[in-house]
Amino acid sequence: AGAVAYGPALAARLSWRVLPWAAWAVSAAWIFSLALVDGWHTGIAARLTAPNEYLRVIGRFHDIPATLRDFDQHIVSGTPGAWPAHIAGHPPAATVTFVLLDRIGLGGGAWAGTWCVILGASASAAVLVALRALVDEPTARRAAPFLVFAPAAVWLGASADAYFAAVAAWGLACLALAVTRRSLLWAAASGLLLGLTLYLSYGLTLMAVVALAVLWLGRAGIRARPVLLVALVAGLAVVPVVFTLLGFNWWTGYHLLVIRYYQGIGGTRPYAYWIWANLACTAVITGPATAAGLGRAGSALARRTDPAAVRLALLA
Repeated sequence: AGAVAYGPALAARLSWRVLPWAAWAVSAAWIFSLALVDGWHTGIAARLTAPNEYLRVIGRFHDIPATLRDFDQHIVSGTPGAWPAHIAGHPPAATVTFVLLDRIGLGGGAWAGTWCVILGASASAAVLVALRALVDEPTARRAAPFLVFAPAAVWLGASADAYFAAVAAWGLACLALAVTRRSLLWAAASGLLLGLTLYLSYGLTLMAVVALAVLWLGRAGIRARPVLLVALVAGLAVVPVVFTLLGFNWWTGYHLLVIRYYQGIGGTRPYAYWIWANLACTAVITGPATAAGLGRAGSALARRTDPAAVRLALLA
């Protein structure tokens, strides 16, 4: 209620330099407050130490290149040393992230949970940056309270999905800055982050659809400076090339994951379940404000009288 009553006015008054940082900070506080309903241990520190979570296998990555070379040998159930569900269900960049945190002294569930919440909260700032670049600043300001207090906060604390969402969001935000500012640096940064996204979650390949929408909206910048696409592709290639050279094959991992799926949960949750369940979860985590906004966006797209609304509708 407070966000609805005071959020829009506050977002309108804050300077733009402050607003994304404020959104990030308030979003982090909101996610932490929801997670801490279960207490620090259950809500944060133990979330990523459960039997199927990433921190359970940190000790098996003492030699990262060697582990990556054999990574796909442990995806299918029944193989010696089969990975727990979440490790098998994702490309290895997710697990390697937590291994590297452990290597620099930030080991354990508390640090991992905090990492996910802090980075996940930054996704709201990334969306604001993208909206300002692709649509306009007033639209970004109006969206700020709803981004900060979206029901998705329940899922972001503390889950590795929050980390994945942040990487994808900042990859798209950098892409928006690249095409609107015609910046090679932002294009390369976008490619790097979007390439990392592919190695955090197989499902995030769907972010390609959103990236194409951003490129379409920024097509004037690309026509003016086509080399932006070169920088984007160069950045996009970095993470796949590194992991491939280290011995992990993305396509092999994906096909083995399909086998693992039908060995386990696929027997009780058929593919159709995920279609409808994902739609239901999307409706819940985005909230009723998004449903109302989509209706207005559809109307704007049909009428095409407000350029900003049309651009927003294309992103939606």
